[in-house]
Amino acid sequence: MLRFTAGRTPHPRPRPRSTHRTSSRLATALAVPVLLLGAAACGSDNGGGSGSSSPSASASGNGSAAAGSGKVSVQGAFGQEPKITVAKGAKAPDEIKFNTVTEGKGAPVAKGDFVIFDYAVQTTREGTTPEGSWAQVPGAPKGPRRSMVQQVGGNGSVPSAVFDKLVGHKAGSRVWAEGSVKTMYGAQLPQNGLNPDDGLIWVIDVVNTAKIDPKGEAKGEQAKPEAGMPEVRAESGKAAEITVPKGEKPPKELKEQVLIKGDGPELKAGDGLVGQYTGVLWDGGKKFDASWDHKPTPGATGFQIGTSSVIAGWDKALVGKHVGDRVLLVVPPELAYGDNPPPGSGIPAGATLVFVVDIVGKV
Repeated sequence: MLRFTAGRTPHPRPRPRSTHRTSSRLATALAVPVLLLGAAACGSDNGGGSGSSSPSASASGNGSAAAGSGKVSVQGAFGQEPKITVAKGAKAPDEIKFNTVTEGKGAPVAKGDFVIFDYAVQTTREGTTPEGSWAQVPGAPKGPRRSMVQQVGGNGSVPSAVFDKLVGHKAGSRVWAEGSVKTMYGAQLPQNGLNPDDGLIWVIDVVNTAKIDPKGEAKGEQAKPEAGMPEVRAESGKAAEITVPKGEKPPKELKEQVLIKGDGPELKAGDGLVGQYTGVLWDGGKKFDASWDHKPTPGATGFQIGTSSVIAGWDKALVGKHVGDRVLLVVPPELAYGDNPPPGSGIPAGATLVFVVDIVGKV
């Protein structure tokens, strides 16, 4: 897997893999960024290796650029699926080469920003094809296409040696990076069968960027829980303490309650939500994840909602909420992980899950 997202943001259930042998091994390696499969972060915490920015490549009117090693070209306009062409015998450069296809006119990306973006990633191995957010997801609902959200300077799907080079580029830009696995990931190589000297090409479209405090929390008087709902005690800077009512059977339907009502903008399907969250099991109340517990950078996590990027219960409950809300959720198995929880998550099969989510921003 190339990279895990920080923490264990609730991701959708695993979907069937492609049966096409041409790209099956690559798809296996790159499926994690698409599906937000979470566990401990894999790869160097600082992105590892050395990344140097090369001069921007010239961009043509149809959005194409050839740079880096000189044996890789990227074609396609911003917002369209890119076409990556790799010449036979292409080898990764000694340093990461960062190239601009088109420069946008929106807000520039700054250090610490949360960025919503589209991407494609491909190895330079012969016969491989790109994977990324343009790939169609079987069973996904109609609506906005799935994108990714990541903080500059934090852990995420794209190695930080690449992602942090977005600083200064404006929303609406298409950029791409070329380098080896070892220069992008450093000493702790991703465990996906790729070799340290294998070449990787990342193409990134910067959709939007926002400055959001990763230590932010919902503010205001918290409402008492409704009948049958868990109790919540939230101390500043700590995972919420959630107490499941004793003797109560888990509800069979999704339950939600806004504990603190925010006055920020409404969240729509396709938006990037930045939030603090805590998750516990209904049965026994054991905590299995919290954004405040993430290492090495505790704090708010970004993810897209309304596009099957997270569990269905989150999509159903959080679309339509507002920045500043604190939301209590009780999610039945069929809207969570059913009988297929993520390995190593601490979530048993058929579990009802309880979450408290503070919505601190959107991008």
